[in-house]
Amino acid sequence: MMLHDHLGLIQAAALRAVDPYPAVQRHLTRVENTLHVANADWSLDDATRIIVIAVGKAAVPMAQAAVDRIGDTPITGIVATKVGHAAHHTLPETLRVVEAGHPVPDAAGLTAAQAVASLLATTTARDRVLLLLSGGASALLPSPAEDIALTDLQAVTESLLRAGATIGELNAVRKHLSRLSGGQVARLAQPAPVIALILSDVVGDPLDVIASGPTAPDPTTYVTAQAILTRYNLVEEMLPTVFAHLAAGVAGHIAETPKPGDPAFANVNNVIVGSNRLAAQAAVAEARRLGYNALLLTTFMEGEAREVAKVTAALAKGARAHGDPVKPPACLVWGGETTVTVRGRGKGGRNQELALAAALALEGRPDVALLALATDGTDGPTDAAGAIVDGRTAELARAAGWDPTAALADNNAHPLLDAVGALLRTGPTGTNVNDIAVLLVG
Repeated sequence: MMLHDHLGLIQAAALRAVDPYPAVQRHLTRVENTLHVANADWSLDDATRIIVIAVGKAAVPMAQAAVDRIGDTPITGIVATKVGHAAHHTLPETLRVVEAGHPVPDAAGLTAAQAVASLLATTTARDRVLLLLSGGASALLPSPAEDIALTDLQAVTESLLRAGATIGELNAVRKHLSRLSGGQVARLAQPAPVIALILSDVVGDPLDVIASGPTAPDPTTYVTAQAILTRYNLVEEMLPTVFAHLAAGVAGHIAETPKPGDPAFANVNNVIVGSNRLAAQAAVAEARRLGYNALLLTTFMEGEAREVAKVTAALAKGARAHGDPVKPPACLVWGGETTVTVRGRGKGGRNQELALAAALALEGRPDVALLALATDGTDGPTDAAGAIVDGRTAELARAAGWDPTAALADNNAHPLLDAVGALLRTGPTGTNVNDIAVLLVG
């Protein structure tokens, strides 16, 4: 069990490194009547109010960090987070807290989005807008275009998720069905200065993709959105209103999202305060403290979860047989976000699917263990954050009456991993920086 215990310590170190509260406070300080926010100074002498808009799975701790730094200057705003992520918060009453649906948007998120739009429409040059973004913001703050119903947006989101679309593809479509995404918050907030502190949940930290880029120039177009739906054979599934909206955008009848060079971004600063790389580096540092030869492979891991599992097994075999890329005791760390093309009717998430596929590929190697973790504590539509498996997991599953190969084919990793005690249940972690995988070879 030593490998499992060590994986628990490595997991804890990775999550500590991307705790959103200190991440915000590192980039936000107050000295007398000046608020130093990232690379800008905001004088509070002539400020009418500070508008705080915090959206995402880490919205509550990020907002609390900002409130504690800002002090006695009047604050108003909206905090929108996932259901279950705002328990026992102590935010002031001037910040309206809304718990909404994720990954599929719901009516509560729509209400929050409407409140944000109404608030930003009242801004003046004497206001200061502080936007705090973290993973899940796109779904938690849905603002469908006038001719698009929330049910339309829900249907498109569900179809793209089931088809295995990447977060960049999903957000490119959502930006062109929305009134707040793709730089449109920056446009709406004018003439107030805007600073966005961002906890990145997207591979490579592209500002235009994180949270659908509400304060970043949008390089995608209506043509891009149409092409993505065509690529996943979803054109026939599209509701008539969605098809008509995108077609109108392609024809130039609907204004595009603001692009690079648009004056809407003249007084906007976007700052990454936490990322997958920080978590992965902390995991490596903890593994070295525990005595492993540790290596960070990449923070750009993408692709089908079960295919990444095959790479995992190859890495374990290489380390054991030849000491490549490092000699045992070895620790290999990578981050990113895999996808799952859902073909079965089972229950699971991308990290659980990766773990189950790896358990099969690593079978018979008890000296190898893998942690696959969703850093927000929620892997897919389940109560698990991921799983820890080793070379005995598949055998234990069969002894418990499960067929691991059949479960994988049915996308049914969750109940199998639960039956053998492999699931990780952390509850909401308060952060979200993609996924982390840690492979130990003893």
